[in-house]
Amino acid sequence: MSIRVVIADDHQLLRAGLTALLRDIPGVDVMGEAADGAEAIRLAHALNPDILFLDLVMPGTSGLDALASINESLPEIRVIVLSMHSSEEHVLRALRLGAAGYMLKDVAPEELGLAIKAVMAGESWLSAAVSKKVIAGYVARNKGEEMLDSLTTRQQQVLKLIAQGVPTKGIGTQLNLSVKTIETYRAQIMDRLDIHDIPGLVRYAVRHGIVPL
Repeated sequence: MSIRVVIADDHQLLRAGLTALLRDIPGVDVMGEAADGAEAIRLAHALNPDILFLDLVMPGTSGLDALASINESLPEIRVIVLSMHSSEEHVLRALRLGAAGYMLKDVAPEELGLAIKAVMAGESWLSAAVSKKVIAGYVARNKGEEMLDSLTTRQQQVLKLIAQGVPTKGIGTQLNLSVKTIETYRAQIMDRLDIHDIPGLVRYAVRHGIVPL
């Protein structure tokens, strides 16, 4: 039984090239093509393919919105995101929305067959470059959390107020401490976290949920 595939990308040339490559893979049948997210959703419901190759950035309904909609109504369809974006943020968001795979558009053609085989077996597939970024991000977050745990309760309080934009004198007033003591805490925090400017402390606090975006 053939593996039924639909391609959704707003670039006609890419769709044509991907269709040609997929048709060279034994047992793969390209059933249809979509140029935007709304059409991708419509074809998913009309054709119920085994696999949908989905671009993230398309006019109108975005790939992410289409992914969320398809995963909710047709969870049996295995969606492989095909994108130029390799950032950890894009990858994790797609996976959280139900993507079975995430491939970069500049991968070798041979990866298509490997990805199809993996997702049809119930596994996930990430391009090698994507995997490295996701793993690096995971390691960095764990390291950051360990560094945060190394701060005392008072240092964490000072860090939070710094990230909220409270001036040194205002932090001292809130915590009933002198300006000199707050400056000492700030220097200790920067030393512990190896971050030596206020904007860096703010980014760290946002990234680790100490203050909201």
